[in-house]
Amino acid sequence: MSKPVIFTISAAWDREASVWSGHCDDTAAAAAPTLDELLKKISAMALDLLPDNHPDVAPESLFLQIA
Repeated sequence: MSKPVIFTISAAWDREASVWSGHCDDTAAAAAPTLDELLKKISAMALDLLPDNHPDVAPESLFLQIA
C-alpha cells in the first residue's frame, strides 16, 4: 500500500441553485443537492484522474475531506 494521500474539497451551499458546489485542486468542480452526493461525484472523478495525475498513489490510499 502506498502512503495515504488526502484531497481537500472546498464545498459551499448555493442558496439560489439549492445545491452544494465543490472543487478540489486535483479534480474539476462538481455540484449536487446533498453533501453525500457531492462527495460521491468528486470521489469518482478523483479515482478516474488518479492514474494520470498521481500514478504513484494506489486508489485505496486516497482519502477525501470536505472543508
